[in-house]
Formats: sequence, C-alpha cells, structure tokens
Amino acid sequence: MSKNTKKRGRGILPGVDSPKTLIAQAKREVPDFIEHFAKFEQQMVIGGYSSSTLFNYSRAVAKISLHFKKSLLDLDPEEVNQFLFLLAKEKKASSTYFKHAVYGLRFFFRLYDMEDRVLKLPTISNERKLPTVFSREELKRLFFVPQRLKQRVIFSLIYSAGLRVSEASNLKITDIDSDRMRIKVRNSKGNKDRYVILSDYILKGLRKYMASNKPKVYLFNGKEKGIPLSHNAIQTSFRLAMKLAKINKDASLHTLRHSFATHLLEEGVDIVTIKELLGHSQIETTMMYLHVAKINRSNAHSPLDTLYCKK
Repeated sequence: MSKNTKKRGRGILPGVDSPKTLIAQAKREVPDFIEHFAKFEQQMVIGGYSSSTLFNYSRAVAKISLHFKKSLLDLDPEEVNQFLFLLAKEKKASSTYFKHAVYGLRFFFRLYDMEDRVLKLPTISNERKLPTVFSREELKRLFFVPQRLKQRVIFSLIYSAGLRVSEASNLKITDIDSDRMRIKVRNSKGNKDRYVILSDYILKGLRKYMASNKPKVYLFNGKEKGIPLSHNAIQTSFRLAMKLAKINKDASLHTLRHSFATHLLEEGVDIVTIKELLGHSQIETTMMYLHVAKINRSNAHSPLDTLYCKK
C-alpha cells in the first residue's frame, strides 16, 4: 500500500500521488472499480476522445475513488464537494487538474444516467487567460543548458514545430520526412493527423541525436524497449532546464508551443496558416495569439490614400 494511503476518507490527497499507479491501485482497492473503469474507458474510446483526455479523466476518477475507498456511485454530493474543495485548496494542484476532475466526474455520472449528480457539479468557466510566451533570448538559453543532446533536441523540436508534449513523445522515426521537410503528427487532439514544419536546424540535430542514441521505433525512447519517452520525464527535464537557464516565468512545456505561434505571427505568417500548423479546430482558439504578439502597426493607413497610387 502506498505511503500516502491512510484511513478511509483520508486516502489519496490531491496533488501528492504518483499518476502512473493511481488506476492500478484503484482497481486493487476500490470495490467495483474494474467494472466501472472498463465501461468508462470503452465509452470514451467510442466517443473519439484522445488518449491524453482518457488518461486525465481516468486519473481524476481513480483519485477520488481512492480518496473515499468506495465506488463513485456510492458517493453523496457532499463527499464530492469535500474532495473538490480539498483539490481547489491544494497548492500543487493546477486549475487544469481541477477541470479534469470535474469533467471526469461529469462523464462518469452521465454513463449511469445520474444527471441530477451532474447538475450539482461546479460550472467550469470558459474564460481563457493569455498564454505565457518566451522571448527569443530565453529560448536560446533554454536550448543551451541541458547537458544531454536528447533533451536539447526535444525542447527545440517542440518549439520549432509547435508540438504538444504528447505529440513529441509519440513521434516515430518514420514520421520524419526529410525529403519534403515535414513531420507527420499522428492521432493528435481530436484523433486527427497533420503535417508540421521540419526545421533545417532540427534535421541536423535529429541526425546527430539518432547517430548517437540509435532509437529503434519511437524517435525518443523511454526506459523500456519499444516504449516512448514519458510526458513526466520530459516535464521533469524541462523544469530543470528552466532553473538552469534562470527563467522565472510561470511556464511549462506548452509555453514552447505558445511561443512558436506568437513568433510566427510576429514574423508575418497569417493566422489561418498558424491555425493549421497548430492543429486547432477553431480559428478563435488561434486568435488569442493576436493579443500577445508584438505586431508592427506603424504602417496602418487609410486604403483610400493608396487607391489612386500607381503601382
């Protein structure tokens, strides 16, 4: 039993567990969790949810089940509120994790036609905060400090192509098309494939990295053969690089993706092209970068002033 496991009602506290063991532990210790989880997973896959969404929702459902050591079907609304209150107070728990907990519970209750329980869950605000963006000088420091070539290549690759961390982790060697200078991103958010830019600099770095590390299937191998490098491993390396580079911004690996979009916009790439490169389904999502980018507006003028000018 985990050292974080205590008496009933005080089991797995928010923010202190190991995500890799939560679901397996819940299957061992929570009555009927195996059956409930099988149905939960089946319906999410049928519904076309991404693997990352399935992981995040499943982790949240497992965590609350372990906290009370009983099935979610046996929880009363007051117990759910108690857990969400603890989660909201926990300093290590992000607002994103709180959302995953609410969404996971919402999905679970709807599986069992418990709409009354869904209505009692808190409403999640759709307010979108402006993203943090690295300066170009910060990026240079960030890419310089890691001692291992593998880490330098991963961070640079995520920025160069605007990738999500899950997309970078799941890249296979065959996804790199050096002839067309494109990278194929498979089964991205919404189960969509797309092509992104392969930078000349990244291609040189990848060739050097592959010659020394000799990956077999996945571009970035994990500890076990045939397994991609985990998100947690990349995140841990990134936090260390941030510290070494002396960057004090509230940033994460996703900030590299935000920086990619913002810098392209500042360099004159149109918003629709950036939308396609990022794999956004809605242009409104991409338009938030208009509020962050430093775009030169000094040439703004009335079109009437140029209407009669000779070209």
